[in-house]
Amino acid sequence: MDRRRMTLLAICGTAAGLFSGLFGVGGGVVIVPLLILWLGYGEREATGTSLGAIVVIAATAAVAHGAYGNLHVGDGLLIGLPAVGGVLAGTWLQQRVDPKLVSLGFAVLLVVSAGDLLLG
Repeated sequence: MDRRRMTLLAICGTAAGLFSGLFGVGGGVVIVPLLILWLGYGEREATGTSLGAIVVIAATAAVAHGAYGNLHVGDGLLIGLPAVGGVLAGTWLQQRVDPKLVSLGFAVLLVVSAGDLLLG
C-alpha cells in the first residue's frame, strides 16, 4: 500500500473517531463519503469497509463513554440487537438497488439531518 493511500485512510479514521466521540457518528457520515471522494471506492465497498471500521470505533467509544458513566448497556442492547435484522435487510436491499440511487438516498439523508440540526 502506498504512503498517500495510507495517509488518506488514517485521516478518514481520525476524523471518524473524532466525530464518533463528539457526536456518536463517524462511519456512515464521515468514512463513507471520504472513501468515495478521496479513494475512489464504490458505494457498496465504502459501506462495507466503513462497517468494518465501525466495529473498532464503536467498541472503543463505548468503553470510553462507559468510563465517564455515559453508557446504558441495557438500552444499547435493546437498540443494537434488533438493529441486526435491519442491517441484514439493508445489506440485502443495497445489493439489489442501483448504487446511484443508494448514493442519492444517502445524500438526502445527510441534507435532511443537517437541516434538522440547523433548524432544531
